[in-house]
Amino acid sequence: MVIKILGPGCSNCKKLEANAKEAVAKSGAKAKIVKVENIKDIMSYGVMRTPAIVINEKVKAFGKVCTVDEIIKFINEEK
Repeated sequence: MVIKILGPGCSNCKKLEANAKEAVAKSGAKAKIVKVENIKDIMSYGVMRTPAIVINEKVKAFGKVCTVDEIIKFINEEK
């Protein structure tokens, strides 16, 4: 599983990345977390507001910092 954090590197993007790492640890999922900071790459997902989280190339949420529990739910949807 690949989890992508889309954002230019703002504090909300960093918080979302930290929450994603915690969610992966709590869920026991095998996942690689990748930060995507290039605006063209971010826009290729149709995301106009950041931060955003993409799991297995599916946009799960954007424009907010998802909680650890929300991310665990997204991970379980993709298992």
